[in-house]
Amino acid sequence: MKNARSSWSLACWVGLLAACAALNAYSQTAATTESPIRISAVAPNQASFSSLLQPSTFMPPATPALPFTESVHGLRLTDPYRWIEDNKREDVVTWTRAQHDATLKWFETNTPEVPGLRDELTRYIDRTVTSPPAFYKGREFFTRKVKGDAQSKLYTRVGGKEVLLFDPVNIDPSGKSAMSGRSFSRDGSIVAVGLQRAGDELPTQYFLDTQTGRTVHPPLKEVWWVSWTKDNAVAYVAPRTQEQVTKQLPLFTQRLRLGTPIADAPVVQRFTDAKQWGGVLDFEYAPYTMYTLGEGKSATYSLVKTGTSDAPKLIFAEKEANASISMLGETLFAQTDAGAKNGRLMKASASAPEFKDWKEILPERKDTVLEGYVVTRDHIVVQEKRELINSLRLIDHNGKFIRELPAPEFGSVSSLSFDRDSNTLYVTLSTFNSPFKLYKLDATKLEWQFMYQDQTVLDTANIETKLVYATSRDGSKIPMFVSHKKGITLDGNNPTLLHGYGGFNVGMGVGFLGSFVTLVNRGVVVVEAGLRGGDEYGSAWHEAGMRGNKQNVFDDFYASAQWLIDNRYTNSKRMVAYGGSNGGLLVGAAATQRPELFNAIICAVPLLDMVRYHKFRIARYWIPEYGDPDKSADFSWLLRYSPYHNIRAGVNMPTMLVIAGENDTRVDPLHAKKFVALAQNTVGQTNPILLKMDYDSGHGSGKSTAQLVDDRDSWLRFVLAMTR
Repeated sequence: MKNARSSWSLACWVGLLAACAALNAYSQTAATTESPIRISAVAPNQASFSSLLQPSTFMPPATPALPFTESVHGLRLTDPYRWIEDNKREDVVTWTRAQHDATLKWFETNTPEVPGLRDELTRYIDRTVTSPPAFYKGREFFTRKVKGDAQSKLYTRVGGKEVLLFDPVNIDPSGKSAMSGRSFSRDGSIVAVGLQRAGDELPTQYFLDTQTGRTVHPPLKEVWWVSWTKDNAVAYVAPRTQEQVTKQLPLFTQRLRLGTPIADAPVVQRFTDAKQWGGVLDFEYAPYTMYTLGEGKSATYSLVKTGTSDAPKLIFAEKEANASISMLGETLFAQTDAGAKNGRLMKASASAPEFKDWKEILPERKDTVLEGYVVTRDHIVVQEKRELINSLRLIDHNGKFIRELPAPEFGSVSSLSFDRDSNTLYVTLSTFNSPFKLYKLDATKLEWQFMYQDQTVLDTANIETKLVYATSRDGSKIPMFVSHKKGITLDGNNPTLLHGYGGFNVGMGVGFLGSFVTLVNRGVVVVEAGLRGGDEYGSAWHEAGMRGNKQNVFDDFYASAQWLIDNRYTNSKRMVAYGGSNGGLLVGAAATQRPELFNAIICAVPLLDMVRYHKFRIARYWIPEYGDPDKSADFSWLLRYSPYHNIRAGVNMPTMLVIAGENDTRVDPLHAKKFVALAQNTVGQTNPILLKMDYDSGHGSGKSTAQLVDDRDSWLRFVLAMTR
């Protein structure tokens, strides 16, 4: 992908933010201004209906219904579980723990240990893994997690010897704190290492000498990112505090000189709304500074000569479009989807940097998505995606085609970085059956050299993957990767796990199956669906699954499930749906709209109350993706599919495992808790609705090796039990 030190794009943020006049067509009731919407529930302190029917299998705690009624855009909405939104209330804490304990008890009875599974997961998760290297002024840096380590550590090479720079366990012996990012000064002499605790994504930044690991500045708590200036003692920093998250306060950027208190660091950029993102970047190989301000997929970029007092000049402000900009000397290069849904590459002079003066050097290509680019000394290496497979080709600085860059072996390009000092590219190739292999490519001689590969450790010899297509409700072709054991019998009775995401321009691609290998080797068909809302086919594919088009994502998922049934891979009684975060919203909608399609659902760290989602934590970032419930038109489509508001009396949803992180600073766990409370207490819901809390993690990142093994073992056993 792009060189992170010389370009700035929406991907930097979305990858971190890491998300009615009538009810939907699958609902049995309609809401109008004359017919108030209510959410049915049992009386306060009454045990759930499902508990009374299935006392031997699942006994969730009683949940009081305390109806709260309000008028929203002319509709009266009654919410019986508004009280659960306050995660710090003593009764909410007690109720949550009781729900979690009831789930663990249900697991003991219904998800027996699977012979060999935990050993295989331990062998895979607790293995030695070394990251691809990063180079700064001839210095090599990498992370490594050795077998037995709780977390990855940061290393460098000095005089050919490996030197440990940072070990999270030295700061937190529990092993529940993990590195969340690294930023190196321009000469490579200092590194800022972010450390998040228990998955809270509110990192403390540690500033270290890269020769010795010695601290060169006091740790900065709750600082989101660090971007170095040309002065190796000065950095741009962006505080992100618990108060900012809880109160949804806008972010700001400061200019910090090492050795001075952050309270004295001047603010150089201030946002006005919590849904805005951006930052400040000094280009490494050009005498310019860029200011970025964006909302959703729209972004503005302003440019100024570094070190001057001139006002930054606005150079890009295209609506519903973005750009990834880099500079080399007095030349600007930019990848953009402005006027090109599949992306194009453009070029401009620093003397005329406005978008109107950009010249197209690589036009948009039909059926091919521009994924990224790297400007080397003599060429531009372009990363493209066609039918979900990434590849490279070479053009000159004016866009003239030079040659394709075929990989030395089969695989999809999963990462691309560049060391300008040595004019060397580092490329990782991935397949479904093996983790990444790292190659370096001399950008002058264009010769590949194998460096090393991540070890598989799991048996993949008997696994194959196919690319197939389902037809969605409106005729759109939906790609799916279907992985299974060789020689599978298509008798309509294979256990199947279907995963989807469908949002934020994040799509599926070729990559190692990882711990899912343990499922496939036990006869489970593992399927990844490339739903609209992702990046599989460019910006148009993303836009077709966002805002008022969100129902397309759900329909794509149902079409994928139906294709698997129609083509005799499986049946609804042996299929489990899985999604996390925005994918949790997806499977939550599936539970309420098409409950008959699945035998069980895993709904992880989900958004489920789409009427109030924007009021909690960092969710204002997602308004451009989902819509704004405070606007009547947006509220209409959000209420139409909001899973919490579409739980229906008399409809038995599949068994659901709903997972939430108590320390999640992205998606508030209230979504999971409220949904579980309402579902358990809805007449006709006889299948278990289970709440499993992660008390030592947040949105999923930063878990220790032991936590990862426990979590994956738990829910893979759930998959196997629900597909028997």
